[in-house]
Amino acid sequence: MKILLVDDSRAMRRIVARTIEQAGFQGNEIIEAEDGRQGLEMARRESPDLILSDWEMPELTGIEFLQALNGEGLAIPFGFVTSESTAAMVAQASTAGAMFLLVKPFTTEDMAQVLGTLVS
Repeated sequence: MKILLVDDSRAMRRIVARTIEQAGFQGNEIIEAEDGRQGLEMARRESPDLILSDWEMPELTGIEFLQALNGEGLAIPFGFVTSESTAAMVAQASTAGAMFLLVKPFTTEDMAQVLGTLVS
């Protein structure tokens, strides 16, 4: 499975990738983008099976990124890994088609729970 991690923090992309593996999902191909615009380009080019994105990023925010994917008809399973979680954000993410919103800091168990049905 190919997983696209989109976050403007390289350190956070490393943490998410490591946590995915620690949660028992080894052997996946992890690709990375540093903002929503680059994530959109990579989604078009790489056809990932899953996208995990931060919400607040330069160029395109996470929600703008998800909306752009939707606008192009790219139906890729999508989840947010973000430091903020308001009721409005959860509602907006759900309406846009996000499968989950995982709040930082998260545990290995949190990651296993949200990815359990999505990642082989």
